[in-house]
Amino acid sequence: MKKDSKIYIAGHTGMVGSAIWRTLRELGYANLIGKVSDELDLRKQEAVADFFQREKPEIVVDAAARVGGILANTKDQYGFLMENMLIQNNLIHESHKSKVEKFIFLGSSCIYPKLAPQPLKEDYLLTGPLEPTNEGYAIAKISGVKLCEALRQQHGKYFVSLMPTNLYGPNDNFDLETSHVLPAMLRKFHEAQENGNKPVTLWGSGTPLREFMHVDDLAKAVVFSLENELPGHLYNVGTGIDISIKDLALLIQKVVGHSGEILWNREKPDGTPRKLMEVSRLRALGWEVRIALEDGIRETFEWFLETKDELQGNV
Repeated sequence: MKKDSKIYIAGHTGMVGSAIWRTLRELGYANLIGKVSDELDLRKQEAVADFFQREKPEIVVDAAARVGGILANTKDQYGFLMENMLIQNNLIHESHKSKVEKFIFLGSSCIYPKLAPQPLKEDYLLTGPLEPTNEGYAIAKISGVKLCEALRQQHGKYFVSLMPTNLYGPNDNFDLETSHVLPAMLRKFHEAQENGNKPVTLWGSGTPLREFMHVDDLAKAVVFSLENELPGHLYNVGTGIDISIKDLALLIQKVVGHSGEILWNREKPDGTPRKLMEVSRLRALGWEVRIALEDGIRETFEWFLETKDELQGNV
């Protein structure tokens, strides 16, 4: 990949896409293309075909997807399955037709079976039933992985799928109705601290184990995958280290400066006891995580404080 390679980042304004854009810029890649949904609806095949014919990107990173929490996924399995398939199918097919040199497909750890052994290995794909609450999204992402694998096998294309663990960082979603656990905790502890260190109530028992990675580390994994020729088609991207939800809460409480009580609502579900990615496949090739969890949380909290007044519908 050359510094002037024409790189299209689909979903460049989201948390993941913006981190990839920022990282590429910092490394001197200046010929970047991004289109917001009003300019290019990735669900429409003709629009995507016209875009590729006009812009002729050499490299494509697919960070575009319809995402949501458990409630949104459960309510609209059809929408999550259909829209994500439309987005990725259009991008993958047009990249193939246009002879794109390299294509990075980004998915999620939810592609693996609900009851797969821990930590999750790439080889566990399609070995058991999925988590029912986000099955639509997961099936869409699995189909994207298999499309990239087929193009690699049949046509010798450099199409690589990266499956990240739970992500956090700048441009995350802090809406308490739709956000994931880490940004939701940051906001809850901050608001409680501002209101006289009121108690913070969290769901479940605090015992489940989860893995968290700063989005900038994922961005560097994407760049690593572009700057090197990876021998396989599917790689997990994570820290390989997990933390209990209780310890995460204590860490966030410390970063925020909240000194009140933490209450656990045990009537609410805990979810899966453990979810950890096995990341030795990518690590063996030379990539590694660089941002420690506490440092990443502190940086994310600072970003939240600087931008929370500007965020509309996200806070």
